[in-house]
Order: sequence, then C-alpha cells, then structure tokens
Amino acid sequence: MNLNNLNNLKSSMGCMPVLFVGHGSPMYAVEENEFVQTWRQLGEMLPVPNAIICISAHWETKGTHVTGMMNPPTIHDFGGFPSELYEIQYPAPGDPSLANELISTITDTSVQVDEKWGLDHGTWSVIRRMYPKADIPVIQLSLDYHKSPEEHYELAKELSSFRDKGVLIIGSGNIVHNLRKVSWDRPDDEEFGFDWAMEANDTIKKLIVNNNHKELMNYNSLSKEVQMAIPTPDHFLPLLYSLALKKENEEISFFNDKAVMGSLTMTSLKIG
Repeated sequence: MNLNNLNNLKSSMGCMPVLFVGHGSPMYAVEENEFVQTWRQLGEMLPVPNAIICISAHWETKGTHVTGMMNPPTIHDFGGFPSELYEIQYPAPGDPSLANELISTITDTSVQVDEKWGLDHGTWSVIRRMYPKADIPVIQLSLDYHKSPEEHYELAKELSSFRDKGVLIIGSGNIVHNLRKVSWDRPDDEEFGFDWAMEANDTIKKLIVNNNHKELMNYNSLSKEVQMAIPTPDHFLPLLYSLALKKENEEISFFNDKAVMGSLTMTSLKIG
C-alpha cells in the first residue's frame, strides 16, 4: 500500500473501483491545490465509468432517497462564500433508469425517487474536477438519519453489483470533521492538524487497513480522540458505504492524506 503514489491508483477494467473522498471546503471547487490536482489525476487514470453513484455527507433525509431526474440541479448548499462559487454549474445528466435499477436492487430498505434535490457540493465539487466535461451521468443516494451505522453498512453492500456494470461509487465526506474546533486563521495550511485529530485519523486508518469494519461501525466506542473527530455521523457514514463494498483481498490505497485547519482531514481512499 502506497499513500502518495498515484500510479498505484490504476484499476483493471473488470470491476470499477470504489472511492471515499475527503471533500473539504466548498472553496476547493474554485481553488487550485494538491487535493484538487489529485482529483483531476484520478479522473484521468481510472477507467471511464458508465455512471456515478455518490453518497454525500450533505444529503440527510428521513428514509432513503435517490435522485431520479434527467437534469439534476447544481445545489449551492453553503453560505458566506465568494460569489464565484455560487456561479458554478455542473450540468452532468442524471440517470433515471439507474435510479430505478438501484431501487429494485436494494431489497432490505425502501428507496424513494427524489425529483428535487440534485447534486450538492459534496458531490459536484469533487466530480467536476474529475470529469470536467460533465458528460457522465450522476445520481445521489441519501443518508437516512434514522439508520444506525450498521444499517448503513448493510444497505451499502447491496450496491455491490453496480461495480460490475461500470458504475463508479463514491462516498464523499471527511474522516475527521469537527467544524467547532477549526483553526480559521490557518485556512491555507495543508499540513496543520491538532494532535487529537491526527491520532484519530491514524486510528481509523489502521482499522481500515486491517478490515476492522465492525469497530468502525461502532466508532462511538472508540477513543475520546475519535469522538472529537466524529462529533456527528454525517461526514463519517459515507466512509462506511465505501468500505462495505470492498471485496476480499482487494487492495486499499490512501491519497490526499493530510489535515487542514487543525480539525479536518482530507484523507481519502481507493478500493480495487
């Protein structure tokens, strides 16, 4: 396993990889930095997907929903940022047929079609860097805030067959995400992480490498540092979706493995 060499992120065409992406600040949609450069390189190096299913930290719902429109709107679900950020549109098509197939594939949970949500910044801020032509269909699957981590993990397993159909599945969140502890005076420091944040990030990475998914699902029973890193489940649950899709003996490669503003980590991974 190599944490930095993008050459190790290439995949065979037999089965699409799975990604978990630390998406960070909405400003990464307009800024240039090493994280954005890696997203761009991923888009160039991975097999071209037939479609994308994204599970974003920023779409929490009562029940489970999937976007079902042909032309999903670009959602600017944030406030207080420069006007240029609100002007961005990512006109990737939706895929109603894929949404309906997902609904029929997931049998243990009722999934409803949503015609209003679209693509939030947890999705488009990353995917527009990977696929700037916006020519790959994208649908989003919501996070039901009533489900336990174990239930989310089991739901995610039902998505496995889509990997063999050329669908790229992306979980988008952040392993360490504590906005209350952010050091706002160091926004451009891509090497700065509080000790507790780095310890939590390392703990979670070790559990990932050792396939200790049960412990990750029970993250509330882990150290106080992990509790500080995951004050709410929204940014952590997409990681469980990605890990649930890992097949036996598949390799995991980490990338963008750095902290920002003290209490956020951009640590991302590719499976397969």
